[in-house]
Amino acid sequence: MSADGGRERAVAAALAQIDDGRFFDVLARRVAHRTESQRADSAPQLLAYLTEELRPALEVLGFDVALHDNPVEGCAPFLVARRDEGAHLPTLLSYGHADVIRGMDDKWAPGLSPWTLLAQGERWYGRGSADNKAQHSLNLMALGAVLAERGALGFNAVFLFEAGEEVGSPGLHAFCTQQRKALAADVLIASDGPRLAATRPTLFMGSRGNLNFDLSVDLRAGAHHSGNWGGLLANPGVILAHALACIIDRHGRILVPGLEPESIPASVRAALANCPVESAPGDPTIDDAWGREGLSRAEKVYGWNTFEVLAFTTGQPEAPVNAIPPRARAHCQIRFTVDRDPTTFLPALRAHLDAKGFEQVQITAADKQPFPATRLDPAHPAVQWAAASVQRTLGSAPALLPNLGGSLPNDCFAGILGLPTLWVPHSYADCAQHAPNEHVLQPLLREGAQIMAGLFWDFADVSAAERAQWRLSRD
Repeated sequence: MSADGGRERAVAAALAQIDDGRFFDVLARRVAHRTESQRADSAPQLLAYLTEELRPALEVLGFDVALHDNPVEGCAPFLVARRDEGAHLPTLLSYGHADVIRGMDDKWAPGLSPWTLLAQGERWYGRGSADNKAQHSLNLMALGAVLAERGALGFNAVFLFEAGEEVGSPGLHAFCTQQRKALAADVLIASDGPRLAATRPTLFMGSRGNLNFDLSVDLRAGAHHSGNWGGLLANPGVILAHALACIIDRHGRILVPGLEPESIPASVRAALANCPVESAPGDPTIDDAWGREGLSRAEKVYGWNTFEVLAFTTGQPEAPVNAIPPRARAHCQIRFTVDRDPTTFLPALRAHLDAKGFEQVQITAADKQPFPATRLDPAHPAVQWAAASVQRTLGSAPALLPNLGGSLPNDCFAGILGLPTLWVPHSYADCAQHAPNEHVLQPLLREGAQIMAGLFWDFADVSAAERAQWRLSRD
């Protein structure tokens, strides 16, 4: 029995479970769990998903499964599953999250429900179908196909599941710090987020960071009649609008020194040159005149920093009255790469506003912790190994994104655990993952099943010398 023949059979076995409906049935059962971590009453559903869905699925694969208390009191526990086959073998860590964003039940299209998986053509609709239940379920299924064909994995595997990613992963950093030895591995291979494009298999190796904060102008206790006081009282909405205009211009270009990278590293620029960003049918039209001039679309979203105004309120927008409002507030966000220290952003913004005469604009950091930025060089040998595995499986090279445009808790794995991080997304940007009508595409699942079975098969063949090179390359 040739190794190649075994690999091909494992890949085919994983694919068959998409085509014959077995995977759909598993995903339908998991989508039915209302694991909305934003709801105070969701604890029983989150626990049920961990214990009734993930624990038995992992135990069937020969994993020892344990629940661990969250270091943050009142938050859902962590599930850690281990399958040890030998101290001399490579060790793989994977990750997934059991929770989903709110269902928004009344906003889905007629005939659709967030808690009932429904296939319409290539689309499988249901909350969590893309984020993250289909993604981690697919990886477990592919791992099982390799195990069934080979009789062993040929490596050690550790799976970590949390149930709070959609509320900022409370306790995950502390847990990874506490369990650093137990979670030690040679690499993280996990799935979340979207591909570069629906038709382009993708590897990404990190994520941009995310810093949220408020800008506000609070001038007086209450509103005052605009007929009696107009022209005499400063309008906080106008002041804040002008303050924002000195931070970012009408073309989306940041005007604050220190908020943008000085440049894009050559290896990142080279990788992004092979990652064209296009609007697919149904996507919004890209505004090419928006953002820093001289950058490609891919460089703008994956290699640069952006400043966004996510909300702006003054007065009573839902019921305007003839009164000068007392205050104004803008909720803002900076998405950033590893090329800048995010602790300098708010001080730089404060200095800039003061220099422009906007001392009365207050800056308030958001309550939730910011996501740090992470990036693994596309030339890293672990990346090249994974890309070769995908090409061997599909016959074409994947897109290599140094980091995702969005944010996820990759710093736990790249920073605290010190691992090369490889993310293989099984979704696409227009999946409506945080909106009504969330769905996953069956063709992406078919490719994903093959990719993951190939990766898991090939990981057993990574030598000790190669693993040492992976570690040395990170150091």
